Amino acid sequence: MFYPSKIIAVGLNYRDHAEELKMDIPENPIIFMKPPTSVIENGESIVYPLTSKEVHYEGELAVIIKHRIKDISPKEAPNHIAGYTCANDVTARDIQRMDGQWTRSKSFDTFCPLGPKIVSAIDPTNLDIVTRVNGKIRQHSNTNQMIFDVFNLVSFISKVMTLQPGDIIITGTPPGVGPLFPGDTVEVEIEGIGILKNNVIKQEG
Repeated sequence: MFYPSKIIAVGLNYRDHAEELKMDIPENPIIFMKPPTSVIENGESIVYPLTSKEVHYEGELAVIIKHRIKDISPKEAPNHIAGYTCANDVTARDIQRMDGQWTRSKSFDTFCPLGPKIVSAIDPTNLDIVTRVNGKIRQHSNTNQMIFDVFNLVSFISKVMTLQPGDIIITGTPPGVGPLFPGDTVEVEIEGIGILKNNVIKQEG
């Protein structure tokens, strides 16, 4: 279902998450990348890598790009969005701290679950978002808490790089990120889209 040429992710994009971390509101979106090889779909397994001892969930709204775009305005952005889905920006937090930057920690195979479907007829600026681990709520917020909304993000990123059809932008996570362990089941539910559900398994070796 998902064949992006690239996945662009946004860090620290919820006001309530910034407050939780006692961090200043960024002046511009903080962006980084996840490789297409990190993508799995609803029902597939997140593999807990042997090289990490601290893997975290991060429930997010994902945006799927419709057309090839470059240098567009926020006002133009809605015309170039194919739809929205749920995402989980899985992160090896210990590796993130070790490296001092984010690429390795967020790029393992299976570290970008997406699904369960793509929905277009919703307002991305006002959606409840909930993450559950083993049925217990760990994150609960609304996309109205975003510092930079979907349309501003699409515009900002298009002024950095050309976006291709099928490219995915994951738009930041609310407060309450925390650990996953082999055997866990993690769900990301977004109003109007549905539930992305994945179990966690240990890497063999």
